[in-house]
Amino acid sequence: MVRVRVVQHSGLRRQALRRRVLWGGAEVLVTVGVVLLLLVVHQVWWTNREAREGAGREVRALERAWDGAGGDSRTAVSAPSATAEPAPADASADPGVSEPAPGTRRRSADPPAPDWSRAYAILSIPRLGLRVPVAEGVSKAGVLNKGYVGHYPGTGQPGQAGNFAVAGHRNTHGEPFRYINRLAPEDIVRVETRSATYTYAVDQTLPQTAAHDGSVIGPVPRSGVKPGRGYEDPGYYLTLTTCTPEYTSRYRLVVWAKLVSMRPR
Repeated sequence: MVRVRVVQHSGLRRQALRRRVLWGGAEVLVTVGVVLLLLVVHQVWWTNREAREGAGREVRALERAWDGAGGDSRTAVSAPSATAEPAPADASADPGVSEPAPGTRRRSADPPAPDWSRAYAILSIPRLGLRVPVAEGVSKAGVLNKGYVGHYPGTGQPGQAGNFAVAGHRNTHGEPFRYINRLAPEDIVRVETRSATYTYAVDQTLPQTAAHDGSVIGPVPRSGVKPGRGYEDPGYYLTLTTCTPEYTSRYRLVVWAKLVSMRPR
């Protein structure tokens, strides 16, 4: 006698339901994975490409404007004496600061501040093959996310006594300061403006400090967190700041340089 196996329809329905649930879950996971991958590609690759192209166009526009203004380069002159009193500055060391520091004062002899969030200088680091525009302010949307380097409001301008302090992204949005940790003493950093080119030589690097260590961009830059790091005497300084470690904003990496020459355009 042959026994016929009886299959309950309810069991078949449960198996089909489980298969649909598993298949639906797999589709959701694949979709989420694709979306996350696209977000990563956009953040890491597309923002870099877009920002670098925009920054490059701005550099070329500045060069054309300056060339049209005329002016011949003359023999470089030595940096002015560092005995002059630097202009006061009051700003945070956080590259994400979006507004100028309140109560900031400027000496009457100082040149007027550039238009807000507009590029007005070019920063070049030959060792890194970097050539990027500098704009006033350090907001992300207005300056840093364009691939520009941002000038901290309240700090000195290029060539002035005191501290010309700037910030830049280390990752994404052009990441102009990604490799400033590779800079060594005597490496050259140039800041070009409409009137002159200022050459600074790297002097010190602070590999890591707290994000709130605002003293690193003071008129006489020094760390308020790392004793003994920085300077004691007035001078003509350049400060580069960015986030560290890579792909985080927990700490700040700081590179200090000193003015060594000025070449009028």
